[in-house]
Amino acid sequence: MDFFEQQDDSVERSAADLKPLADRMRPVEFDQFVGQEKIVGPGTPLRQAIEQDRVGSLIFWGPPGSGKTTLAEMIAKKTRGQFVPFSAVTSGIKEVKQVLSKAVNYYQMTGKRTYVFIDEIHRFNKAQQDAFLPYVEKGEVVLIGATTENPSFEVNSALLSRMRVHVLERLTAEQMRQVIGRALEDHERGLGELDITATDEALEFMAAAADGDARRGLTLLEQTAAYVGQGGAIGIDEVRQIHQKSALVYDKAGEEHFNIISALHKTIRGGDPDAALYWLARMLTAGEDPRYIIRRLVRFASEDVGLADPYALTLSLNVREAYHFLGSPEGELAIAQLVVYLACAPKSNAIYTAFGKVMADAEQSGSLPVPLWIRNAPTALMKGLGYGKDYKYAHEYEGGITDQEYFPEGLEGKRYYFPKEAGREARIAEYLRTYLERRRELMADKTRAETKKKGSGG
Repeated sequence: MDFFEQQDDSVERSAADLKPLADRMRPVEFDQFVGQEKIVGPGTPLRQAIEQDRVGSLIFWGPPGSGKTTLAEMIAKKTRGQFVPFSAVTSGIKEVKQVLSKAVNYYQMTGKRTYVFIDEIHRFNKAQQDAFLPYVEKGEVVLIGATTENPSFEVNSALLSRMRVHVLERLTAEQMRQVIGRALEDHERGLGELDITATDEALEFMAAAADGDARRGLTLLEQTAAYVGQGGAIGIDEVRQIHQKSALVYDKAGEEHFNIISALHKTIRGGDPDAALYWLARMLTAGEDPRYIIRRLVRFASEDVGLADPYALTLSLNVREAYHFLGSPEGELAIAQLVVYLACAPKSNAIYTAFGKVMADAEQSGSLPVPLWIRNAPTALMKGLGYGKDYKYAHEYEGGITDQEYFPEGLEGKRYYFPKEAGREARIAEYLRTYLERRRELMADKTRAETKKKGSGG
């Protein structure tokens, strides 16, 4: 090997060494790939399609560091077509059309397809996504998208219907430890030549801190290794010094935001105060606006607790005032208090259900006239027209119950509200049983009286 060849080899090794550890350790074969066994494990449809070079258009949807880009690159290495990667963040419609035009020419000349990999496909606008549609339909282009966002919200339905979505899962702590351990021992691409040791406690901490993101875990390992140096030892204290504080995965404008607030809402509804406190903590530590959480809890108090415990709504509004007065972090304790109270409170959605039904009827039935007997009659003309005639003043009747119909014609006897036997609403249920039974008796008496009157010719 001459001088220039030695120099070229040295430059190539230096460039490789400058790559981040996460890039150097990116798997190139399936036996190096950790996780996602349901998608690319031996014998799975996608694994077979990749190995047989018959991959169709698809989307990899999953959290950061779960292997989306790695799988796309593995497809690139095993396909006989050309592979064109570009980012939805930096590419415009002009570049998209140029790529598609060249792909058609390539297909016509060689009979081979172009695999177009789009990182962060959810960043493409409608016009950019529409540009792919005719090419994907004809099979001249295989579109491979990667996204952290729900494609059903971010990808045009016409394009999405022609692509298969593969959902990647966050790596488990055990899988993360495997990734980190392999990088620590790998002499060719990892940190093996540094002869660094790490305690089990340190490895477990790094695996947990990665929060399912392989890139984050390998970056933490790389930074800690640089800190302890050649032949150093990584313990829990060293990792903590580098790590400081983990940034939990939580996009306040994305799907995870709605996933976690849904988890909080449904956990409170299910009556588990401990799990509810956990989801509250997840939201607060990730930077969610406490006022948004309070608004959701106020809604919960009326929607899911309702009249089973009317104080829940009062407490919710008091917590809103307490947080406004105290701010963070002191005011967050009041939110935690409310979460526990709501989780343990008796639940009833009877009002929520009744209101939904009555709103639907009000819209569908139109402007039904108010019965004359319950209309107000402030003028002589209105009295002459029968307004207020035969109105029965409830206070003058036993139990305040009359046989009078309060619904407009066409809706007589309708029922919307069915209280539950929970908390204070049980008292309302008891009242309604008494009310309805008394009404039935009075209506029966009224019917008999009218029948008797007709029979006597009165």
